[in-house]
Amino acid sequence: MEIYNSYSILHDIKSRELHGFKGRKRPLFAYNTSLDVRNDEPSCSRGVESSHDGVPTPPMSVSFAKTIRNAHILGVTDEEGYVNLINTRLKLKPSATYQENAEKAIVSSWVAHDNSVYDICWTKDDTSVLTASADHTIKLWDVEQKKCYGMLRGHVGSVKSVSCHPTNSDFVVSGSRDGSFALWDLRCNPGQGRDWIMSTEQVNGAHTSAKRKRFIKGKAASMTVTSVLYLKDEVSIATAGAVDSVVKIWDTRNLRVPAAQASPLHDSMTDTNGRQHGITSLSQDLNGVLLSASCTDNRIYLYNVLQPEKGPISSFTGCQIGSFFIKSTISPDASHILSGSGDGNAYIWQVDDPHQDPISLTSHEKEVTAVDWCLQEPGKIATASDDFTVRFWNVQNRNYLSPRTTAVRRRVMAVSKTDCHEPSLQKETLCSSSHKEEVIQDQSIVELLKTPETIPNKVLRDRLLPGVNLNEAFDKTPESASRSPSSVLSPPSSLKKRTIRDYFVVC
Repeated sequence: MEIYNSYSILHDIKSRELHGFKGRKRPLFAYNTSLDVRNDEPSCSRGVESSHDGVPTPPMSVSFAKTIRNAHILGVTDEEGYVNLINTRLKLKPSATYQENAEKAIVSSWVAHDNSVYDICWTKDDTSVLTASADHTIKLWDVEQKKCYGMLRGHVGSVKSVSCHPTNSDFVVSGSRDGSFALWDLRCNPGQGRDWIMSTEQVNGAHTSAKRKRFIKGKAASMTVTSVLYLKDEVSIATAGAVDSVVKIWDTRNLRVPAAQASPLHDSMTDTNGRQHGITSLSQDLNGVLLSASCTDNRIYLYNVLQPEKGPISSFTGCQIGSFFIKSTISPDASHILSGSGDGNAYIWQVDDPHQDPISLTSHEKEVTAVDWCLQEPGKIATASDDFTVRFWNVQNRNYLSPRTTAVRRRVMAVSKTDCHEPSLQKETLCSSSHKEEVIQDQSIVELLKTPETIPNKVLRDRLLPGVNLNEAFDKTPESASRSPSSVLSPPSSLKKRTIRDYFVVC
């Protein structure tokens, strides 16, 4: 299978000079709660069967490649330990069976583990993938050679989730059933007598149950870390667990305590039997503004990354999240949320209208589990189901260009003076979180005040910047006069350039 390398810098510069900057296309949905947005082929023929040697197997995770040239390649893992790479651009015959479609669309397949593969993550410009397995390991694969050239070992339970650093593909975070999450550096040497890489940091008991601590002495109180996510600020990670509906945000430079926590309202954290709800998956939009968390209370919560402790800014209902295999994800442009469901459907919500009934994608016959958005092809999504199929959808009715800020919102932890003088290797002497002062640095706030239209909808503007009249603030800025259409014909005197006539008096 041929995997293209990413464009060179020279190619990018040439393309920009010839064509200018491209606006990101975003899907606009015709809102109909019973809309079945399938592709051109009838009977949802854009789907393939997950099977090996004629024996069906449930798919466990799906993930589109990230680069422009490879974005149509979908990575799929299954319960038997296989990795399948599928070409989603192929035109499949409407009369073909799902098995026949698989034989045509699968461009590469190999056995990655001897047990279930719960998660897959593209890395290193789509030349490699990371696979997280129930065999307690994570493996790094060359997708063209189908060769494993790295193994990460250290968890003592099934590895449920894996995520790569947004800019440095050598940094990886993983979460496990053993209740821990671990940080890895792929540049580390395995060491003498080992053929695997050890973690650089590991936090045990990241999500624990207070009741279990109280009543079961001597036994591990930690519970499964169901999802981990490297955030776009490049220094923070988010983790979630099966024990409760709390999302914890950690500063990778000081992992002794979480830097922040996010959770829904207290009355929604437990069911009628007093059992606490857990989180099945986490996701973040491309600009790092929003963080979504799907919860087993059948809700998907949306948090402001800069103020997670204030609780969710909105929640979305309509799906059935009855197991930890059902995932959700926010679209790259933060306009929609996609989720699987236990009723055999997938659902799509508009972020700026959480009370509107979601669009339902009706074609699967059993529980819809893993879902993903295509980063480079707006409107293309993939869904996996316990009916042994993976299906592709084009939910884009028409495209429109919408300017959005490209600034990444960051959460920065200011280190005390005593830490600044200590050697970085002596991590045991790092001061506790009580000596840390949290500093919120929003690099995009100035641009938002200057150009309020960069936040595409009023609802998000009100939630992200409460009490701020962006239009009024924009009108009061000195630059506003120079940016108005009339300023082109009659610019302010302070901005006019002097000419030779300005130095002579006209009689």
